[in-house]
Parts: sequence; structure tokens; C-alpha cells
Amino acid sequence: MTKRCTITKKKPLSGNNVSKAINKTKRRFLPNLQMVSFFSEKLNKKIRLKVTARGIKSVEHNGGIDKYIMGLKAREHTPETKLLKKNLLAVDQNSAKN
Repeated sequence: MTKRCTITKKKPLSGNNVSKAINKTKRRFLPNLQMVSFFSEKLNKKIRLKVTARGIKSVEHNGGIDKYIMGLKAREHTPETKLLKKNLLAVDQNSAKN
């Protein structure tokens, strides 16, 4: 699995460790990834995603994973969120027919 957030698309950055003697060695700055379970009210189940701390705050600020995913623009989706949006739209269409 890649070290990339499924919501914010953050990925590792590269840089240098700089010692007191100004010796530079390469290093990686990794995102603060967490495995989080969000509860989808429309799908009525938990969804597990690898998300950064900022991504968790974004989802909570927007009122849950369902509202956050539906509010994303097309270019902001990752493959995981595209699949989730497809499932949410299918549930909406089924409920509208009944």
C-alpha cells in the first residue's frame, strides 16, 4: 500500500537532515496517516480508509463521510472515493425508486 491519504491525496515529501556541521543527508517527511472507520449513514455500514489527521478533521467539519464525498469535485476524487461515491449514488437512486 502507498503512504497516501485517500481523502486529501497527501503523500511523502523529501528533504534534508541538516546537522550542526551542515552535513546534509536525504530524508522523507511522511504524512500522519491513520486507519479510520467512518460510519456511512446511507450505506448503513463502516468504511475503513487510510486518512491523514487533516482529512479526519475535514470529514468531521463537513458533517460526515457521506456529505464530504458527495461534495467533492470530480478532479478531487481518488479511486477509493470514486467507488464510494458510485455506491452512494446507487443507494440514492434505489431509495428514490421505492
